[in-house]
Amino acid sequence: MSAEDRRYLCVQCYGGHVEYRRAQLGYRTCMPCGEAAAKQKKHTVAPMNKSNYMLFTDPEMLKQLNPKRTT
Repeated sequence: MSAEDRRYLCVQCYGGHVEYRRAQLGYRTCMPCGEAAAKQKKHTVAPMNKSNYMLFTDPEMLKQLNPKRTT
């Protein structure tokens, strides 16, 4: 079976195809739909002091980490 035969239909636009290796990773959208969805998400990853990295979706929480910074 060739790689062309192992493509899946995109669950968002139903017009594009999801490549076999991308589908194996768990993605169900084609590249253009996946990129559009990623651009809509707003988040920041910040390192914590003496800890791990944290994901912040609210800019106010991120500002509270360093109150001395004005911007």
